[in-house]
Amino acid sequence: MREPTSSPANPLHVAVGVIVDAEQRVLVSRRHAHSHQGKLWEFPGGKLEAGEPVQAGLEREFREELGLQLHRYFPVKKILYQYPEKTVLLDVWQITEYSGTATGLEGQAVQWRSITALDQADFPPADVSIIRLLKLPREIAITPVLDNESQLTGLIADYVALQVQVIQLRQHQLDPATYRQWFELASDICTSQGVTLIFNNDPKIFATLEKQAAFHASSARLMQLNARPVAEDLLFSVSCHNQHELLHAEALNADFAFLSPVKPTDKYLPGHCLNWAGFEELAGQVSLPVYALGGMIRSDIDTACQHGAMGIAGIRCFLP
Repeated sequence: MREPTSSPANPLHVAVGVIVDAEQRVLVSRRHAHSHQGKLWEFPGGKLEAGEPVQAGLEREFREELGLQLHRYFPVKKILYQYPEKTVLLDVWQITEYSGTATGLEGQAVQWRSITALDQADFPPADVSIIRLLKLPREIAITPVLDNESQLTGLIADYVALQVQVIQLRQHQLDPATYRQWFELASDICTSQGVTLIFNNDPKIFATLEKQAAFHASSARLMQLNARPVAEDLLFSVSCHNQHELLHAEALNADFAFLSPVKPTDKYLPGHCLNWAGFEELAGQVSLPVYALGGMIRSDIDTACQHGAMGIAGIRCFLP
């Protein structure tokens, strides 16, 4: 049967599901030789039928192609990609609960492949953004208030020992010029250790950095932006507290958002927090990776992921 025609204004809508197991392996299947982008590996899913809701299409594809029954899943990204011959909109969902054993019911090969071993060359070009999403860490550290550069270098060493892969340098007590000095020092150390450092300060200072860097926008800065402030190959994160901010972050194509406060902290008392139910409700309203922030401890990771989070972020939970 011929595929329906597509264009940038009317793309072929495809539901895609991502399942990651406890060993940080992701489920992939191989496209048939006669298919578009044939013989390449892909993240399972398929095109929606006319008038079919995305969730229904996702469940149908996993049931018919893999024999899996989906129970809990959350939107994480929409990817519009234009091939020479057609345009696709990948509607990507993170699947956190399912039953059954993955089997190629349509004769396709099926594998659980380590996320760290994913090779972009093995996948269609439209799937490259999904690989990048999968390689986001499950933990992100945010620095506490520090007194001097010596404390900063010591803290980075502690983070490295904890195998933290991404650090946000949050030092609001510093003037912009001093912050830049600290950031460039920390950036050199992080680069040598294979750690990503995220800039969180005045965008004007960010523009003067000698090296390209990841950028974080507070909720206030987020709402002042009308375009993504960094290139697509650099991380762009934001802080959000409500649906309005999350939707704006999604519109700016942020790579991920911190959503807080989930649990009580010194700043946010009980009764003024989202709790896990509130977090899940808000995270499920946007196609955007969301990290749980506020009162987190490292053992919250699995709970956070079950409620639609990409992982957790925090200050105290990573301190020695």
